[in-house]
Amino acid sequence: MVSAGDFRNGLTVNIEGTVYQVMEFQHVKPGKGAAFVRTKLKDIINGGVVEKTFRPSEKFDQAHIERKEMQYLYEDGDLYYFMDNETFEQIAVNKDAVGESLKFVKENENVKIVSYQGNVFSVEPPITVELKVIETEPGFKGDTAQGATKPAKVETGAQVMVPLFVEEGDMLKIDTRTSEYLSRA
Repeated sequence: MVSAGDFRNGLTVNIEGTVYQVMEFQHVKPGKGAAFVRTKLKDIINGGVVEKTFRPSEKFDQAHIERKEMQYLYEDGDLYYFMDNETFEQIAVNKDAVGESLKFVKENENVKIVSYQGNVFSVEPPITVELKVIETEPGFKGDTAQGATKPAKVETGAQVMVPLFVEEGDMLKIDTRTSEYLSRA
């Protein structure tokens, strides 16, 4: 059990049957009346953010979120298949749980499968990936006005904005959190 007075950023708690992650918290002591804790909570299943206030003495069950490194194998219709690196067990994850998180991940790369009580609710790709450019327009000499960019399609099919000097066949380092080009690999 965790009391509202002990909330910290990143803590996951079960409040009225819903699992929330504490995004922000603030202890408030008004001049009159009792102290309270103002929080911003994110529902880890559907991603919604709510603001709630609690008395510091209110207690909640701590929710244990499991993150397990697994290898992405392949996609088959609405299912994505992953293999546990230790037991070699395979699991299938629904397209809804995966979302856009695999747009920069190639087959056979490691990702983190995030679950609560055995139910997978999200997939975390590596922070940076190296991908090959398979399609982009050529950049023209002299066409370099202040940080100009152009679209490029990478080997996973995702599109990313890149500087004009990037050509087809180049290997790029991409930040999967922001979908931004970092550098040539």
